[in-house]
Amino acid sequence: MSFKNAIILLFAAFVVASCAKEQVVEQSANAEQPLSRQEINAFIEQSIQHTNDVFRWENADLKLLWSAGVRSDSVFALGYQLPGEEDLKTRFHLIDPQSGAWAELRNRLVQLIVDETNREFPGKNYKADDLLAYQMPKELPIVSIRIFSKNALKALRAMPEVRYVEPMGYSPEEVNFRSDAGCGVNPASSIPSADFQTISPSVKVPWNFNLHNIQQAWAQSTGAGIWVALIDTGTSPNQTKLQQNGEFNSGQSSGRTITRLGTYVSSWWPWASPDGPNDQCGHGTQMAGLIAAPRGSGGASVGVAYNSNLLAIRATGDVIVNGSSEITGVANAITIAANNTNVKILSMSIGDVFWSNTVADAIYYAYYSKGKMLISAAGTSLSWTSWWGVIFPANMAETVAVTGVKEGYPLVRCDVCHSGSEVDFIIMMQRRNSSNTSLTLAMSGNTPSYVGGSSTATAMTAGIAALVWAKNPSQTRTQVLNKLKNAASIYPSRNSEFGWGLINAQTAVSQ
Repeated sequence: MSFKNAIILLFAAFVVASCAKEQVVEQSANAEQPLSRQEINAFIEQSIQHTNDVFRWENADLKLLWSAGVRSDSVFALGYQLPGEEDLKTRFHLIDPQSGAWAELRNRLVQLIVDETNREFPGKNYKADDLLAYQMPKELPIVSIRIFSKNALKALRAMPEVRYVEPMGYSPEEVNFRSDAGCGVNPASSIPSADFQTISPSVKVPWNFNLHNIQQAWAQSTGAGIWVALIDTGTSPNQTKLQQNGEFNSGQSSGRTITRLGTYVSSWWPWASPDGPNDQCGHGTQMAGLIAAPRGSGGASVGVAYNSNLLAIRATGDVIVNGSSEITGVANAITIAANNTNVKILSMSIGDVFWSNTVADAIYYAYYSKGKMLISAAGTSLSWTSWWGVIFPANMAETVAVTGVKEGYPLVRCDVCHSGSEVDFIIMMQRRNSSNTSLTLAMSGNTPSYVGGSSTATAMTAGIAALVWAKNPSQTRTQVLNKLKNAASIYPSRNSEFGWGLINAQTAVSQ
């Protein structure tokens, strides 16, 4: 399907509550008709093609912004700042949005929305609690709130105290149809002997590990003492190798910790609570396996940093960060990981072709305020994004963008991988002449599953970074990143599609 055809078919998924609110808007006596989904999507298409960048809601005019709210769940993210604040993204750690002038500003903005809504819809008598939606990270000056009033949006956009106001729930039809993107994990029915090497104590090393000298790097580092935060779909409760009281410490993996959390609200009701850490997709379990699966027994596959600690947070239902609850879940997960003083690395094999200022704020907080290394996937194609370059948030300067390529030379990106000028590193994760990819843990048992795309490349890079940091525990993020660069195949040159190139893990830990 062409992008143009797909974009024409875009629509936003409705929750029960938002359907009711959309009817209220359209039944208002003075209401103009919102733009259709086709009209909204035509503008988005034109913007993406013109800028060759992810879509940003600040480029939308007032009517389109309001219409996108009407055509979704009407939940908006409102970022704010006190008058006179500059370059807030580097200073989030210096403010307290929960008190003083910051709290007063938040309350004033919320009350403005309440007043304008009741003015536009007399007789409804909305209160703040009726409009406030998801719980946002308390460290960040963001409020999640339902906005039905076009006049409220107009007033907010004119205020210097408002950094952004953007709909959180609007997403393309293709994304909604692929709401299970990256999900569906089954153990491999057969695994050619060429796709692994068995080492003690009866564990499988995926074929592509040796292309990056990962097994050779283990002579100097196995990731001990380093914490990696995995922001993904959680981990399976049935995979004992990712259980603290199971086999996470087994074989040659010992003395480490796995912590499982959940920030994603799968319920359609915005006031619902996060529903726990358990992976219902499979993608997070696979990424956790690539990063930190134990060097145990039973014939399972081993992770790159098999002695590292893991903080696995279920932040989203799948790899596409679309919809209010997933954006909120990811922002909260990043903030939790950022506040964990043990965590050095955040691995994020997730993203979207829409920029989210809410997620960006969380990344700024983790990067500038807490000094974390954030590694993000350059993108794995949907049918309508195969042409696309690097997606959000991998396109941010604050993240390390990674993509996958096929084995051998010349370098060719994997069948579903994205590439572009923002890419920093690449990982060989697909056979040259077949679709076989890397091996990792399945949802349960010892039989590995195959997994590919830039997701795999991202998790493996996070594991390699953990190896390097464990060897150099006192070094900074910049120093560790420089070791990865110095050990990359193209460095000191930089390729327009593949960045610094392939990381040699043995070289990186030896510096």
